[in-house]
Amino acid sequence: MKIKILITLFIIIWIGLIVRVFHLAVQSNDYYESLSENNSIKSELTAPVRGEILDRNNEPVAINELGFKIAFAPHLTKGKDRTLLDKEIAYLRTMIPTLDADKIAKTYIQEDSYYNHSFIDVVDFISHETIIPLYSILNLRGTVKISPSPKRLYPYGLVGAHLIGYVAKANQKEIDADSSLKLLGHVGKNGIEKYYNGYLQGVAGERRIKVNAHNVEIEEIGRSATQENHNLVLNLDMRLQNFITQAFEKRVGTIIVMDIHGAIYAAGSYPEYDLNTFVSGISPEEWNALMTSVDSPFTNKMINGLYPPGSTIKNNMGLLYITSGVWNENTTIMSTGSMRLGNRTFRDWKKNGHGATNITKAIVESCDDYFYQGSLQVGIDRMSNGIFRMGLGKKTGIDLPNEFIGTVPSRAWKREKFHKPWFQGETLNTSIGQGDLLVTPMQIAQQTALMATGLLPVPHIAKMIGNTPNTPVPLDVLTPQEKAKLPIIQNAMRGVCNEPGGTARAYVSTRFPIAGKTGTAQTTGISQTVKNRLNEKDMEYLKRSHAWFTTYGPADNPQFIVTVMVEHGGHGGEATGGIVSSIYNKLDELGYIKKPKPASDTASVQVTP
Repeated sequence: MKIKILITLFIIIWIGLIVRVFHLAVQSNDYYESLSENNSIKSELTAPVRGEILDRNNEPVAINELGFKIAFAPHLTKGKDRTLLDKEIAYLRTMIPTLDADKIAKTYIQEDSYYNHSFIDVVDFISHETIIPLYSILNLRGTVKISPSPKRLYPYGLVGAHLIGYVAKANQKEIDADSSLKLLGHVGKNGIEKYYNGYLQGVAGERRIKVNAHNVEIEEIGRSATQENHNLVLNLDMRLQNFITQAFEKRVGTIIVMDIHGAIYAAGSYPEYDLNTFVSGISPEEWNALMTSVDSPFTNKMINGLYPPGSTIKNNMGLLYITSGVWNENTTIMSTGSMRLGNRTFRDWKKNGHGATNITKAIVESCDDYFYQGSLQVGIDRMSNGIFRMGLGKKTGIDLPNEFIGTVPSRAWKREKFHKPWFQGETLNTSIGQGDLLVTPMQIAQQTALMATGLLPVPHIAKMIGNTPNTPVPLDVLTPQEKAKLPIIQNAMRGVCNEPGGTARAYVSTRFPIAGKTGTAQTTGISQTVKNRLNEKDMEYLKRSHAWFTTYGPADNPQFIVTVMVEHGGHGGEATGGIVSSIYNKLDELGYIKKPKPASDTASVQVTP
């Protein structure tokens, strides 16, 4: 019996061994063959060249400077032994003495490990002129690898910085979100560079090679090309962009020049900063200076600056008033210079008032009394709902990252945010663009286009994405009644710049009539005990009002929007009228203003059959 049991166990063991051998030799053959192939075949990714950015005249705005990067072979360190690494660094510095040995060593040691079998980048960029005489010598050294590495260059430096943006080294969070950045190294961090980063950076190519056990290449067995040179053409004209930068010199604020369809021809947030300082890495001192400056040069004021719109909101409010069913274009109030509500006096900017005032005069002369009284008749709900429908309190849709939405105050907004009731005094403040109403300059430019054409355009900087035109569809946001009465507001805006009493008339000197609205947005409350206001020029700088002037032109044939906001600039027209005028005249000089043809040119011509 014992012999039978032993024989049975012996047979079972042998059957098990035979099954295992069969599994390893036959059934697992594909698995181990694949594993063997992976050990002998490597993939090398090829970084694509980042697409260039051009203005509408094909002038380069962001280009790639030709250069190279240097990498060392892995395993040049063994524990704390840096002998081989130091030897390679010393050799490299005999060729290029300006290289930083400590930086190279630190970069290499961070990446070197027993498990890493790839070359380690130690120098990100060396210019073409420097490396070419040394290329063949360095390439003969098996421990050194030279490969192309273009560097982003911004020919215009600081001009248009907040629109164009910049590229810089990708951080770990960005690499985790997009694995291709481990290869590319750099990523768009701001502006157009960031918004269109996925398109501009292209797609990496792949090279498959066979290597031996010593990681030495034997042959190339396959290759896929990079998808690169994804160029982007902008609506910007850098001649105009240069011009507005010079026109705004030593001021803080923003300029937006946009056609009525939303194409941005020039725009700036001031002060600006040099984009090239970010490509190779900005110093802590430079970064702190940007971040702590009282003028906030790193903030894109066009879309991230939140300001009270002041009297620029009166165009929208006026249109809502005369279509409310409560007031109309013939409603006239008596402006005395102030309005009493409870225990508070709401004052007009004009001490003795404007006298009998209808909607046209209220906009031309910027009469606060008219809007105070009208707001109590129309009510905050209709006012806030109306301007929200017209596009305030939401993104304009511009092709820039991180756009702010601003604030449109209302009963529901205050209840949700502060858990407090709404007061009538807040309605009066909102009616003249003060209080909690906050907008971005881009929103005001968009609103001005709405007043000029009856449609709300989507601002856009990119003109062509590859071979595809970028033409966002404007939004139809006005009611039929508002469209019917819009000419009343347009006529008043024309009067602002051209009629006696117009708040901008004394400051406008354009070659053709324009239409617009000034705004003087207070940044500091004025005590009720103050009887006579200080002149803006006599106030401390940070207590002065923000100066607005938003316009369209020509007045009778709208083509362009020009919006200017000067932080703490004082009176809207006085601080901005000269800048706005010079921009329209420059647009005309550059041939962008299309004038009606003389009657003789458009007369019909009889053709004899």
